[in-house]
Amino acid sequence: MDKKRIILASGNKHKIGEIAAMLPEYEIVGYKDFADFEIEETGETFYENALIKAKTVSEKLHAAALADDSGICVDALSGAPGVYSARYAGDGDDEHNNDLLLKNMEGKTDRKAKFVCCMVYCSEKGDILSAFGEVKGEILTERHGKNGFGYDPIFYSYELNKPMGIASAEEKNSVSHRHRALVEIIEKIEEYEKKR
Repeated sequence: MDKKRIILASGNKHKIGEIAAMLPEYEIVGYKDFADFEIEETGETFYENALIKAKTVSEKLHAAALADDSGICVDALSGAPGVYSARYAGDGDDEHNNDLLLKNMEGKTDRKAKFVCCMVYCSEKGDILSAFGEVKGEILTERHGKNGFGYDPIFYSYELNKPMGIASAEEKNSVSHRHRALVEIIEKIEEYEKKR
């Protein structure tokens, strides 16, 4: 039986691979396999950005599309970097983003933070489904490990009792904000498909 294809509104190979590993029953492909265009994320919330991405890809490719917008929200920084997590330092480089966050957290005693993910699915007819996931922890004072990507090396997960940067992919996926949002959105997609 052919796997059902889901087009991801992402060009991030790490993210595409992570989602493909979480959804082995689906064929997960990035939108850039079909067309090369950039998506301007102008939303002020994770939901708005995910919606912009899903709708843009769905409309341009005339197909169902799944998008996520995710980031890290730090209590002591009033929720920053938030929707600007991927471009916090201005150039989209993980190392620079981590450096800036560590610098901005110097001397802060409240280091609580959470990874947040919003998933939005846009059907080929333009119907919208959404889901959220989060994982709580705190910002470390230095990097630990080389696993994962983004802010993983400086994020300590309360549920895993270890930094995300030293967690295995299986451990990370078991608690990740993206995994939680994915589980919920896939359930909603399957319900939606049944009603069609």
